[in-house]
Amino acid sequence: MRTAYAKYLVALLLFGLNGIVAAQIALSSYETVFWRTLIGAAMLTAILVASRKGFAFPKPGRSLAFLAAGGVSMGASWAFLYEAYQQVGVSVATLEYYLGPVLMMLVSPLLFREKLTWVKLAGFAVVLAGLMLVNGGSLAHGGSVWGLACGALAALGLASQVICNKLATGITGLANATGQLVAAFATVAVFTAVKTGFAVSFPSADWLPMLLLGVVNTGAGCYFYYSSIGRLPIQSVAVIGYLEPLAAVVFSVLLLHETMTAPMAVGGALILGGAIFGETVRSKARQRAD
Repeated sequence: MRTAYAKYLVALLLFGLNGIVAAQIALSSYETVFWRTLIGAAMLTAILVASRKGFAFPKPGRSLAFLAAGGVSMGASWAFLYEAYQQVGVSVATLEYYLGPVLMMLVSPLLFREKLTWVKLAGFAVVLAGLMLVNGGSLAHGGSVWGLACGALAALGLASQVICNKLATGITGLANATGQLVAAFATVAVFTAVKTGFAVSFPSADWLPMLLLGVVNTGAGCYFYYSSIGRLPIQSVAVIGYLEPLAAVVFSVLLLHETMTAPMAVGGALILGGAIFGETVRSKARQRAD
């Protein structure tokens, strides 16, 4: 379990760097998502085929169907999220996107028989309040109806991909991450073809940050992410997942020299404190029960 938590935290930190790396790329949002999923999927597929265990395609069945559905959800979620970035801005899109864990927490008692305790709800409420302080300054600027709809669809995709991954039992580790990312790339490719007619480009000046985004942030990030969340309670995934937007804000301040206001600092403390509270109290309760 400790290894799963460690992998999940590494994945969140890598995903938190996505915006920093993407800021160095001159491509459109659709082209960026297209290339990052292609490079990440190709990397993980090559590693899977070259591994000592060889390539063993999962047998058709319920788990494979959920694995594919999770990958489709991930690809659609990223495509809608990047469109929301352009339409309503990063802050508003991020607030909408991270309503996904709210949906995950609400369905966890029904799908996974996880008890929704007051401790988890309290920690979640503190984290959500912190997120609104971190990114809520741009809410007054509004945005297009389509942009807001894209943010909502991205949140739905985020919740769906985690739920589907939890249901894809028996397909774990590298095989799980590879299958999800390949399905995500196929989804993004179709989305890009409909949106731009497949007129994607790759300027030579962008190759280094794009490789970093595809290989490290996407390939390695997805491996750590999908090899961990299947072993963690979905409510823990929901609460701790809010460290990703916090990491994104901290990295933007440190690396892009963006300004951190007092409400953002307070919000960051609430996100970190709420996540630690929810998990620490829950762990102590488990230990007493044992």
